[in-house]
This record gives sequence, C-alpha cells and structure tokens, in this order.
Amino acid sequence: MKRASVTTVITFLGLLAIAGGWRHLASARVAAGGEQVIRLTAKKFEYTPNEITLKKGVPVIVEITSVDRDHGFKVPELGVRADIKPGETTRVPIVPDRVGRFEFRCDVFCGSGHEDMAGEFIVVD
Repeated sequence: MKRASVTTVITFLGLLAIAGGWRHLASARVAAGGEQVIRLTAKKFEYTPNEITLKKGVPVIVEITSVDRDHGFKVPELGVRADIKPGETTRVPIVPDRVGRFEFRCDVFCGSGHEDMAGEFIVVD
C-alpha cells in the first residue's frame, strides 16, 4: 500500500512538472458563511500560492497575510484592491463574474523585484 502511494505521488509530481512547471497552487476551505476561503501569503517578491482557480459566481474570501512588510493586492479586472499589513490577515471578498485569467499584483512598492510580485486567478464555469 505504501509503495502505491509513493508511486502515485511521484507520478503526480512528474505530471505537474511536465504540464507547466512548478507553481504554487491554492488550497481552499469553506467558511461558516458558505463562501470558499483561500489563504494567500505575501512577501518580497511573491505571493504564495501564485495561481488560484475560482468558479464563476462562487463567493470567495481571500485571506492575505504579509510576513515581512506592507504590500498591496490589486486585481483591476475584478475591481479588487486592498492594503496588506505585516503580521495581519486581510480578508478580501471576491465574487468572480466572468470566466478568464486575471492577474493580481502588489501595488505598494516593496523594493527591487517588486515588478515580479504577481499571481493569477483562473476563473472557470
């Protein structure tokens, strides 16, 4: 049984690497109010996870925590903007209203490398 589990994990990781490289993928839970909750960490110069799949029309709360300094969180196409303070969790409600790929970025300058601090929501039907 353990050998099958290890083989399955290795196969899955291999498929992930082949299918598009290593990415930090989101894990989610459901809050008491019924909306999906996704935890996101911000630090120089990255968000983790940096790729999050959402379902069109399904309410989501993105809980963002900065581990180092002030950051911003902006998704212009979805009308979302928030300030992220170190050591605090900021709850950002989102209800994606259309299918597509929507980039999120830090919009508070956080040093050399700031321009690379981005991720993507992938909204599906």
